[in-house]
Amino acid sequence: MKIGIPRALIYWKRPFFWESFFENLGFEVLLSPKTNKEIVETGVKISDPETCFSNKVYFGHLKWLEEKCDLIFVPRLKTNAERLEYCPKFFGLPDLAKILVKTKILTADFDEKKESFERTLLKIGKKLGKTEKEVENAYKTATERGKKEEEFFEKIKSERKKVVLISHPYNLYDEYMNLRIAERLKNLETEPIFIDEVPRGSELLEKEDEVEFHWEFAKEIMERVASVLNFKIDGAIEISSFACGCDAVLKEFVEKKFKEKGVPFLYLIIDEHTGEGGFQTRLEAFVDTI
Repeated sequence: MKIGIPRALIYWKRPFFWESFFENLGFEVLLSPKTNKEIVETGVKISDPETCFSNKVYFGHLKWLEEKCDLIFVPRLKTNAERLEYCPKFFGLPDLAKILVKTKILTADFDEKKESFERTLLKIGKKLGKTEKEVENAYKTATERGKKEEEFFEKIKSERKKVVLISHPYNLYDEYMNLRIAERLKNLETEPIFIDEVPRGSELLEKEDEVEFHWEFAKEIMERVASVLNFKIDGAIEISSFACGCDAVLKEFVEKKFKEKGVPFLYLIIDEHTGEGGFQTRLEAFVDTI
């Protein structure tokens, strides 16, 4: 049996974990390719205009996998281990996937308010005819790409101007979506640091910063921002997908923290119409200010 996994959006919440998990269970895995022009155009065509850019890209990956595998894995992410909610757009992905593609959808509700991540994995394994022991072994051997904190401490030593990139992982790690921003910053003689490489610093949040966000990424980003501001950072860039309602709220809190420390801040919105020329010009102007 071949299981397809879209390499976009929710995939980047646990990158490299899912293909390893299913392969360890004995299944063949088909990962959609890196985002490209064709995938984006496909996703845009089948999406509602109000859909955020990141979801449009996900739908393109979904369509690429159609009829190339036996099942397409589309989990329903609801709450994490801290009982904080994922983006509301994630909740409906399995239902939309069943409408958009003919291939059968493999799904499960990851709601850690109700049960642990591991318990939900056991349910997936049961659907696939695997024993509890097989699922437990597959989970133990499935690994994510790690050592991000070690990478951070190496980068922070760099003699170059250091620019922290703030966004969701599916924007940061998809080079087609973000127009290779990390590469562009390196070419401008700066050291880009991804926000998820920064150690979380919940104890560093000040009393007035303790806003009751119910989104998992908001709390995590604010903790990492509090942590990175304890180091010498020369600039910060926040990247947001067009029509992302959650980012529209969070942006004000993130920008405020950097401006309080006198760190230059740039807010970039990406969508299917973002042109490389204007994007490059804005980056160059920003680097000039730091």
